[in-house]
Amino acid sequence: MSAIDLHGRRLPPVAWCSSVALVLVIVGGIDLASYARRAPLTLPTTLAVVASLLMMTSFALLRGIANFSWRTFRLVYRWALVAYVIVAGMIEFAFVHDHVRGAPLLVVTLMLVNFALSVPMNIAFTTARFAEVVAS
Repeated sequence: MSAIDLHGRRLPPVAWCSSVALVLVIVGGIDLASYARRAPLTLPTTLAVVASLLMMTSFALLRGIANFSWRTFRLVYRWALVAYVIVAGMIEFAFVHDHVRGAPLLVVTLMLVNFALSVPMNIAFTTARFAEVVAS
């Protein structure tokens, strides 16, 4: 489950954690969207919370990596984050425009935050693990 970098080192499963978080958010979003009106929030909320925990784990694992191409990671992560925050904001706007309020909007927002963080994490981690390590 651990990733291998350019130098053959084993890295913690950062991308696995963020990928599973993304899958959980997608499943929660599909479940939430499958109801015409009053959707039960237990499953989507649980999935969003577990996804949040996985993303926190992913960030914690990432911080523990020494001798990593941090310059590449930061550069890629920032630009990917900009793109996915815009995408998540547009999706959030669609829900607000459709008059989603209260707890359902909160759950959707939490899922969109996880979405906006997990995809850039996957892109940046995968890019940086194959980049040459340069002093930051």
